[in-house]
Amino acid sequence: MLFRMQTVVLLALGIVHLLLNGCFADEINKKSFPNDFVFGTGSSAYQYEGAVKEDGRGPCIWDKIAKNFGNVSDSSNADVTVDQYHLYEDDIKLMKDMGMNAYRFSISWSRIFPNGSGHINQAGIDHYNALINSLLAHNIEPYVTLFHWDHPQALEDKYKGWVNTQIIKDYVKYAKTCFKYFGDRVKNWMTFNEPYVFSVKVYGDALQALGHHSTERYVVAHNLLLSHASAYHVYKRKYKAKQNGRIGIAFDLMWYIPGTNKTEDIEATQRAQDYQLGWFLDPIMFGDYPTSMKTIIGDRLPRFSKRQIHLLKGSLDFVGVNHYTTWYALHNSTSIIGTFVNDSNADSRSILLPFKDGKAIGDRARSEWLYIVPWGIRSALNYVKNRYGNPPVIITENGMDYPNIPSLPIEEALKDDKRIKYHNAYLTNVLAAIKYDGCNVKGYFAWSLLDNWEWLTGFGSRFGLYYVDFNDNLKRHAKDSAIWFKNFLNVG
Repeated sequence: MLFRMQTVVLLALGIVHLLLNGCFADEINKKSFPNDFVFGTGSSAYQYEGAVKEDGRGPCIWDKIAKNFGNVSDSSNADVTVDQYHLYEDDIKLMKDMGMNAYRFSISWSRIFPNGSGHINQAGIDHYNALINSLLAHNIEPYVTLFHWDHPQALEDKYKGWVNTQIIKDYVKYAKTCFKYFGDRVKNWMTFNEPYVFSVKVYGDALQALGHHSTERYVVAHNLLLSHASAYHVYKRKYKAKQNGRIGIAFDLMWYIPGTNKTEDIEATQRAQDYQLGWFLDPIMFGDYPTSMKTIIGDRLPRFSKRQIHLLKGSLDFVGVNHYTTWYALHNSTSIIGTFVNDSNADSRSILLPFKDGKAIGDRARSEWLYIVPWGIRSALNYVKNRYGNPPVIITENGMDYPNIPSLPIEEALKDDKRIKYHNAYLTNVLAAIKYDGCNVKGYFAWSLLDNWEWLTGFGSRFGLYYVDFNDNLKRHAKDSAIWFKNFLNVG
């Protein structure tokens, strides 16, 4: 019933503000947002850095995943990718030229601890110090993700990585090291990126060939949550008073709406949200997993001890939201899907689709899962506000991709009008969530600064505001969307 009421209210809000503010989308710019609102772009170490065998870096799991035949659609890897390890100064100038005042990047655990633990690699410390110092010299605030899916391969070899509780101690040691060496300048930390996708997709899909199975996802997620909470309290106890930073997580929040107005589909939509966002945010906010998960999953879902509940509850200073798209949800009354295709949503007893009555929910980007539904981000932000008490929220990822077409002339590839419309429309809805709905949103990070290596898609997708010419020394070219952001951000 609560979800039904929220859905009706949000749809009504959207209709009212579209009627009252029809020209609103055409008029927004940086000044439309609160003065302290942050604008930036995002990246991750493995997708951007390259230099995988330089300066003492140890291998991470993706070095092995990418080279396992059949995993990556174009058989590529990220040994070089966009080479930001060497070209970061040039890329920072691109951010500065656009008017961005923040940059979200991740630290490679295996650059700091090549073996996952043990000795610290000073060259890794030096690199991130140089990157952070250069950002600050250009008045760009670093937003640092500690773990973006790339733990050291040494920990997989030693004890199977995230399925073993030993990784909690090793992760906390790594996090503590980053706080110690970088926390005097880094004030915004994210312990994890998209823990749902990592637990379900990376361990459930990408690592199957390396000996893991989808049944491990609940153990992996449990250990991620306890690692986050442990790192949070280490920071709070040892570093916060002096460094005055804050800690969050970048959650993936795909928005779902009921496929029909039937009660069973409305309830299935709530279960889909429980299984995605609630799986990780409920324990941090309320101390336990969602009731729907405990009821359906039963003994396969680990339990928190009283000490762990105390450790988890309240261990968050802000909520990061990675939002791209909206789908329909329907009740799934059979387990056939889960049995035959190992569907990761089978336990939620929900069928998730981007189509209804043969019609797509919105225009599609390149990625098969990414449909353009701008109002979904407003609904998602209101959901976080209403369910979790309106915590500070940062949109840590939002964007869309074009296909990589090697035969397409560069001057044509730079024309990305659909991306401009995407960011304009989504930002319009973010602004409406702030101004009209009272959502406590503090920043927006476009994904991504550059075209880069997109995990199992390889180089098949181009998410960047800047085009990277992989055939000409990785030269960067401003797309029309980069020019649009420059105009959006550099207003008088």
